Amino acid sequence: MSDFLLTQIINYGAPTLGAIVFIGAMGAPFPGTLIVIAAGAFARQGLLSWYTTGLVALVCVVLGDSLSYAMGHFIREPVLRRFQYAHKWKQAEATFNRWGGMSVFWTRFLITGIAVPVNLIAGTSGFGFRRFLVYDLVGEAIWVFGYGGLGYLFGTQWEMVSELLGNISGLALGLVILAMGVWLGRNWLRAVDARKAKAHEV
Repeated sequence: MSDFLLTQIINYGAPTLGAIVFIGAMGAPFPGTLIVIAAGAFARQGLLSWYTTGLVALVCVVLGDSLSYAMGHFIREPVLRRFQYAHKWKQAEATFNRWGGMSVFWTRFLITGIAVPVNLIAGTSGFGFRRFLVYDLVGEAIWVFGYGGLGYLFGTQWEMVSELLGNISGLALGLVILAMGVWLGRNWLRAVDARKAKAHEV
């Protein structure tokens, strides 16, 4: 799959890269980071125009993110009808509105494996689109020009760079999952203790 996509980028240029990152931003399992790094390396070799390719990729990936945000926004009403009075939903919505900007930002280029779910949650939770767009644009600019710039800088060694960044991203995702597990575990223990305390009072 990766070799085929990279060949198409070499053959057809920036529009193909734009289409790939656009579809990837909506959940298609494309190796987006590898492709962006490779595009930077191809630009170093003169196969692509670096600035044009980067701008096209940035515009397309932000459009894809915005569309997946919109998908979450359009299912907001049925979700609210079911959960709006639930305490956990209100708590989750408040938490995302407080920290959601950083969630959007970091999942653009570091914890990319959960970027699409974050887009959907942002839309569903009522996180403002303008705020989403600002964090999304900054994060994706780092992804496109930062990672693509590494590919450009290291040229023929771009595959090594991609593997290293993939390992870092996987580690970051693992740490996030661990932190969520600890947080959920603590909340569960607190709820158990509260029920026990209430039972003793009775």
